[in-house]
Amino acid sequence: MEKPISLFTLTLLFLLFNQSLAIPGTYNILDLGAKPDGKTDSSKSLLSAWAAACGSPEPATIFVPKGRYLVKQAQFLGPCRNRAISFRIDGTLVAPSDYKLIGNADFWLQFQWVDGVFIRGGILDGQGTDLWGCKASGRKCPSGAATLGFTNSNNIAIAGLTSLNSQLFHLVLNGCNTVKLQGVKVLAAGNSPNTDGIHVQYSSGVTILNSKISTGDDCVSIGPGTTSLWIENVLCGPGHGISIGSLGKDFEEEGVQNVTVKNVTFKNTQNGVRIKSWGRPSKGFVKDVLFQHVTMINVQNPILIDQNYCPDNINCPGQVSGIKINDVTYQDIHGTSATAIAVRFDCSKKNPCIGIRLEDVKLTYKNQPAKSSCANAAGTTLGLLGPDSCL
Repeated sequence: MEKPISLFTLTLLFLLFNQSLAIPGTYNILDLGAKPDGKTDSSKSLLSAWAAACGSPEPATIFVPKGRYLVKQAQFLGPCRNRAISFRIDGTLVAPSDYKLIGNADFWLQFQWVDGVFIRGGILDGQGTDLWGCKASGRKCPSGAATLGFTNSNNIAIAGLTSLNSQLFHLVLNGCNTVKLQGVKVLAAGNSPNTDGIHVQYSSGVTILNSKISTGDDCVSIGPGTTSLWIENVLCGPGHGISIGSLGKDFEEEGVQNVTVKNVTFKNTQNGVRIKSWGRPSKGFVKDVLFQHVTMINVQNPILIDQNYCPDNINCPGQVSGIKINDVTYQDIHGTSATAIAVRFDCSKKNPCIGIRLEDVKLTYKNQPAKSSCANAAGTTLGLLGPDSCL
């Protein structure tokens, strides 16, 4: 499986970024009225900088100096006159401490219809802890806003960005093409609800490199319509692992294909590499997936395919998943399982998993070989295996 070919490399992106600092067209939000005190609303200053950069026919840079800047909510809308807008963030953007102010919005910070946006450095503080507490108490709470979203956008690069304590998902890519994420950090409590680190759907040519994700849900969640996704050198934990899915919630749903996950470490996570689909009819599929060179450290479900996902037994009991899963390879997967069954393939009765390949898998439980469990799964094995294959 070849690494997806992008329209530009990170080297070129950062060269463009550095060039943009040296030419006219740098917009410092302090010059536009922003206050680095974490209390004064700087939303208008940030959006004024965006309006100027987006309206410029030349490459432009938005500069956020050191300090804490309160931003209540911001939408960065395109299309723009140029395709090289850089954000240099030396400080921290802070969401409102009152979660009700943005809790019913889809996003705190959202980019739509943009092409050629580069974000370098900075911290995004979603201040989501009070909302998590509200949800844990059982009170009526807003669902929460995702921290950063890119929708229907192309040629995006993000490097060295940290996302803290998002109310909901940290970073969402929806309907995007050619996206590079490098050196991203996601930090949230292990019990924070629905705080997926990076969520990708209906997007192509996304690359995630050299990142560290600690959160309360999936470190990376891969939704319908994702193609040519490359994930490499990622540390995940705590969290729910890297998950393809959940898929099959809708009957008319695009598939997931050409996904590579390599050189990844999972530490104290609920899952390692997981494929998950609702137990009900769907036209979706998963194919051409490679999990390679993966280390598991005390992971509850290191290798998992679950095609009987049915939360609260609503809208799916008695049905079977329509998601077709084929050509999934697990190569050089090693480490420790926190449960006796380290490999579990629980596939659809109507659409069994086919083309599953296990190669050099060595997983132990309490210093003994772990076990495997298969239902409606077929494939091949190669090399050293532990647990014994159930395919």
